[in-house]
Amino acid sequence: MFRWIQTGSRWARVQGTSCGARKHVTIGPRCEPRTTYTVVVTSDATDQHVLALTTGLVLLPSVGERHAPAFGTMGLRCVADLLVHLPTRYEYEEAEQPIVALNTLVGASGRSEVQVSTRGEVASVKKGFGRKPRIEIQLDDGTGTLDVVFFNQPWIRHKLHPGQQLKVAGTVKLHQSRLQMANPRWEQVDPESPAPPSEARLLPVYPASESVSSMAIARGIEPILDDAVALLEDHLPDDYRHTNNFPTLSEAYLAMHRPGSEEEVAHARRRLAFDELFMLQLAVMMKRHHRIQTLRAPALPLDMTLHERITARIPFTLTEAQQQVVDEIANDVQRPVPMNRLLQGDVGAGKTVVALYAMLMAVAAEQQALLLAPTELLAEQHHESISTMLASSKVRIALLTGSLSAPVRRALLEDLRAGDIDIVVGTHSILNESVEFKSLAVAVIDEQHRFGVHQRAALRRGNSEEVPHQLVMTATPIPRTLSMTIFGDLDVSTIHGRLPGRSPVSTRHVPSDESMQVYESLAQRVGRGEQGFVVVPVIDESESLLKDIGTHLQMLQDGPLSSCRIAALHGRMDATERDAVMHRFRDGELDVLVATTVIEVGIDVPNATMIIIEQAERFGLAQLHQLRGRVGRGDLPGECVLVADPVTEDGEARISAIIETNDGFRIAESDLKIRGPGEFMGARQSGLPPFRVANFERDWDLLRLARRDAEAWIDQDPHLQSPSHALIRSRLMKRYRQSVGLVDVG
Repeated sequence: MFRWIQTGSRWARVQGTSCGARKHVTIGPRCEPRTTYTVVVTSDATDQHVLALTTGLVLLPSVGERHAPAFGTMGLRCVADLLVHLPTRYEYEEAEQPIVALNTLVGASGRSEVQVSTRGEVASVKKGFGRKPRIEIQLDDGTGTLDVVFFNQPWIRHKLHPGQQLKVAGTVKLHQSRLQMANPRWEQVDPESPAPPSEARLLPVYPASESVSSMAIARGIEPILDDAVALLEDHLPDDYRHTNNFPTLSEAYLAMHRPGSEEEVAHARRRLAFDELFMLQLAVMMKRHHRIQTLRAPALPLDMTLHERITARIPFTLTEAQQQVVDEIANDVQRPVPMNRLLQGDVGAGKTVVALYAMLMAVAAEQQALLLAPTELLAEQHHESISTMLASSKVRIALLTGSLSAPVRRALLEDLRAGDIDIVVGTHSILNESVEFKSLAVAVIDEQHRFGVHQRAALRRGNSEEVPHQLVMTATPIPRTLSMTIFGDLDVSTIHGRLPGRSPVSTRHVPSDESMQVYESLAQRVGRGEQGFVVVPVIDESESLLKDIGTHLQMLQDGPLSSCRIAALHGRMDATERDAVMHRFRDGELDVLVATTVIEVGIDVPNATMIIIEQAERFGLAQLHQLRGRVGRGDLPGECVLVADPVTEDGEARISAIIETNDGFRIAESDLKIRGPGEFMGARQSGLPPFRVANFERDWDLLRLARRDAEAWIDQDPHLQSPSHALIRSRLMKRYRQSVGLVDVG
């Protein structure tokens, strides 16, 4: 057994635990002056410490007081943080060679350059000349010299000095008959350090920062790695691990940080990826079991007479896909088990009408219904469209948003409590604790990705022991992998296709210097009696060079759209002003709206046939698809023009993806690949912990295994209360208690 001895702020690892034993230990990290102490191992807690996962990095010789603050800026504050800070990739490093052997290696390989590593003493440091700023180092190991050149790294000159021992790894080549290595990986080494490895090895490359390099992180964890992984307690039973060929947690982390081969890395990564997926699936299944077995909702009856009364209110015949989803929802709400269903369909698929069917089932049963929208503009449009469809009925409808005056809001809340309102449409202000329903039976949430899990859970609060049926809708379809993860407690209904009468939309990309031709095309459309949208990133002018509403509108009025009637629309306008602009646009009194993404959802103007999105590379893929859905909603074909000059790979990928297809499901898959699962699921907004290892596309089979086994575990032990599950329950609650809403599960 090894014990860590602390002398001042330095720690050393010594063998033996007997009290009174004298040990001569050398304390201090490599590459720094080290001191030899004679320490006495005692039972006094102030002198003797055992390394723990919670040990602060400031106490580790490999980090210490000097470097701990920089590590802390990366969230690395204790041993456990270092362990879970995994490499993003690995580099293959050849065995170190003396400099004299490098000439032979370059010649024998038949190539002009070879990947190698070597070490030696810095003989000279000087500033080089040329078009690129560079620092030239000469390295000497007694067998020969190597020229090491650093381009665009002037700070190196102050970091390296003659007499230092340096290890370098990179590509060596012959330059003017001399060996040269450009921009290598490097680290300062202790002359007394162990001999360099005689065999090739994999080197971990860690996520780093300007102040903490990958090598610094490797130096921080390597001396304590064996002792640290030994502290890990595995939450998976031995028989389960053996059945699924998983290494222990200790073995997995050891292999990730100190891999013997690529196969070891893959084996370890599989275990850690499974852990992430399995933990999330356990949380989802625990939540699902709680809903099905514990919670109750009002059972809403349905017969043929009621079905005919509801469908008579819908201004068109339901498509086959819509009718199938209506049947799925109706079957759910007729049972006392709370519905928790995701309704996904592309832009223009007719999801709101399907949701209205469920809300009217609630009203027919003398219960209340709610439709929650992410913005006031969308809430206002939902309220208007539903009111139009139910104009001659006795259904009492209200709009509840944050912009209501205090007296109007108080009166509306009183009507809700008294049951004098049947359907309320509103924004997140409905989630306020002061809002009480007499008998809320159906809650519909539009654009569910705008609301976190905890916000949806807030709808379940109330004085009644019953909870409402929930239907969450999205026009950003959820890829199949994600539908099994954070949305795994939702049953999924899908409306494929578009409503009859909707026209296809063509999409093209033009660089910004050709945008005037696009606006001339829009002016021609307006001349034919059509309308259009222009979308810009921001409302106000700023130093960020983003196009803003006021400046761009003025440019269009003075230039290519001078013959058009133009107005602005953005989220900072009050409801009355926005409503007036939208009514004028719908009624044909305006030709073009210059807007922000406030028009992203819910704007339905059949005569609008063209949308121009400025600086389109600044918008997300889902946003672009939603914005495109504002046109082509009538008989005339729509056109979407992306004015963009993408300079990043992600920007180019988004532009390419949106041009290639109008299929929202394919776009969702592309969006997932570009952004990753954390951003796609709104991890930052909802508080969902990000995955460090798992990749949905790559780990599809692991995800299915995790889902199957998590369901089996929760069926056998719904709250993971058995002693054998104590550790995994503790870790599950720590990770997902708040973000997945396990607080009320137990």
